[in-house]
Order: sequence, then C-alpha cells, then structure tokens
Amino acid sequence: MREGWEVKPLKEVCQLISRGVSPVYRDEGGIAVLNQKCIREHSINYDLGRRHCIVSKKVTVDKIIRVGDVLINSTGTGTLGRVAQVREQPAEPTTVDSHVTIVRPKDGVFFSDFFGYALIAIENKIQDGGEGCGGQTELARSKLANEYHISFPTSLPEQRRIVAILDEAFEGIATAKANAEKNLQNAREVFESHLNAVFRNGEESGWPKKTLREVAKEFGRGKSKHRPRNDPVLYGGSYPFIQTGDVRNANHLITEFTQTYSSAGLAQSKLWPKGTLCITIAANIAETGVLAFDACFPDSVIGVVVDESKTTSKYLEYMLGSVRDNLKEKGKGSAQDNINLATFERELFPFPDLKTQSGIVELLDNLSDAVYQLENLFSLKMRTLDELKGSLLHKAFSGELNHNNVETMASV
Repeated sequence: MREGWEVKPLKEVCQLISRGVSPVYRDEGGIAVLNQKCIREHSINYDLGRRHCIVSKKVTVDKIIRVGDVLINSTGTGTLGRVAQVREQPAEPTTVDSHVTIVRPKDGVFFSDFFGYALIAIENKIQDGGEGCGGQTELARSKLANEYHISFPTSLPEQRRIVAILDEAFEGIATAKANAEKNLQNAREVFESHLNAVFRNGEESGWPKKTLREVAKEFGRGKSKHRPRNDPVLYGGSYPFIQTGDVRNANHLITEFTQTYSSAGLAQSKLWPKGTLCITIAANIAETGVLAFDACFPDSVIGVVVDESKTTSKYLEYMLGSVRDNLKEKGKGSAQDNINLATFERELFPFPDLKTQSGIVELLDNLSDAVYQLENLFSLKMRTLDELKGSLLHKAFSGELNHNNVETMASV
C-alpha cells in the first residue's frame, strides 16, 4: 500500500451499518421502500420500489437513505452482495426493506463517491460472504462491519482525483456495453423480421394448413410425476429429465439438462426419442427446442415426433417461432399462463411441400447462425468489459490509478 493510504474495517469508517425495515405494504401514500430488485448493475431503480405504511410501523430518521449511502443486498442466492450508492437525492423520503443494508460513512473521511467505488471494489468478496441454509443465504451485519476492509487515501483531493478517472472510464464502459447490446438487439430484430416475413408470404401464397397431429408420428404431452414432486426415488439416474427452463434456454437444439430420472422416474414417465420437438405450454408458453438425446419431460411440455415425409423438426420449430406471440396470447387469463393440448390439436399451421420447407430452413439457419455468432461475441465483449472494470478498481484501490494506465487498458 502506498504512503498516505490506510486500510480499515467498515465498522471504523462508518456511522451506520443497518438493515432496513420489515415493510407494511400499501398501494398508495406512506413512504417509498426499496427492495433487492431495485439494486442492480451498481445503480438504483426507484421505479421498482413499493410503499410502506408509516402509520403501522414508523421509520426512524437514520433509516431514511441519504446521498452517499451505499445499499447492499444482504439476502438471497444470486442477489446477495449487489452494491449501489445513492449518488443523488431521492425524489421523496425513501427507506429500504430488511433484505437490504444501509452502509453510511462517517463525515469527513471520504469524498462521497469514492466510498461508493470502494465498496464496489469488494463486491465480489461480499457476495461470497453469505451464510445460511434451507435456500436462504444471509450476510450478517456484524460480519459486514468486522470482516470487510476498504483501502483509501487520507487525502480527499486524491480521492476526488481517483473518482474523476473512474467516472470517465466507467461511463465509457457503460457506453460500450449499451452499443454492443443495441447491435445484438438489432440483429435479433432483423432475424425476427425475416422469420415473420417468410411465413407471412407463405400465408399469402396459400400454403396448405394442417394440425400438428397430422404431421406427427407421435404427438402429446409429457407425463407428470405420480409420486410427490420432491420424492428422491424419482431422481438421480441416467435418464435426462427436461424441464421448461431447459427448453426456454435452448438455442434450437436442447443439449443440456438440469435433472435426471431414475428407473422409478422413467417407469411413471415416457422416454421421448432424440429429434423430438419440445413445446412449452405453461409459464413460458410456446418456447421450443429439439432434443439432442432421448429424454423424459413433464406434462408442461408437448412432444412432437415428426413424420419426415411431411415436415422436419427444424421447419416446425421455425414455423412455431413465427406465431409464438399469437400462441402466448391464447394462454393468458389464468393465475399462471398456460395453454392446453387441445389448442395445439385444433390450431392449423402452414406446411408447404418439403422442397419449399428445406429452402426456408436453409435461409433461416444462415440468419440464425449469424445471430448466434453475434451473441457469442456479445458475451465475450461483456466479460472483457467487466474484467476491465475489475482491473481499474484494483489499480484504483492499490494506489496505482492514473489516466495513462486507464488508456492502456481501454485499448486492449
């Protein structure tokens, strides 16, 4: 550590480290209360907050957030440890719920924004500090106060200099991320436009229509578990058990699975063959994917084993993608979106001759491959930019940050 810098635990540099309130929610009035959803990507989304009834439960002045406070998500797998600083005065008095910790620095120790970056710099360590079981992971206030240290120069002008460099660099990184995301979105929109145009033109050309059952060797829902859902006897074997999330996250081909069935699980289910087109009919309606292996799936998924003299799984998947929005609309109106098998049995879909189908698949495959490559480049770009942020923060809090090394890293 360079001369003029100190390293101290949070308890020595903070005047407040405290969870928020357990809210009594109301639709209107009261006071704004932030929750874990509000804290993401080092920023605060006040629109996702709710209202707390201060008549039913008072909020002490110290738990009204202030400029300079850092908010830390303190419970939950995947949410714990996310950090964001209050950089501007909220539009109205605002507190946080009991799943979020307010960390307020002592007056005069920090240039305000420097303290925010200091906690972002140790965010990964905070995320690793959760403890608990039974699906509930928590970060104890005492652990946050005693075990997490921040490094800082005692000179406030030096802190201000570091913040100016980080602000400029992080703004550039945010712009680069936004541009990459926009390019990816544009590519996806181009693909969707071509997809819809192909089948819209087919409709206008009078392609013959058939039901899915008419073009299938096998057609039906998967089989539900007759035993209790959490019965361990059903699981842990060698038979892939596909769930709706596995279909939703597939890129045309389902190559991964999150669960397996045992022989007992298979006995009360059905093993569908490789090449089966899976269609979700609950929660995330009309998501599709083609099995890359034999697998079981529940009754929230429809399976279609195509008659190859009439169509192919690839054509069928692209065609269903073109009408996904319409199918989703048919599944609305209940507590959880779902669409029944009968709807798919009655619905008529366009099926031109096999040569035409093959040409459509070739065109859409080429476009889809281009989008997939762009998605991979996007993911790589995001990782590179996140690594750059990490490198900048490391240099900033080891006393090595200046404009020259920022420019060097930015050019990599």
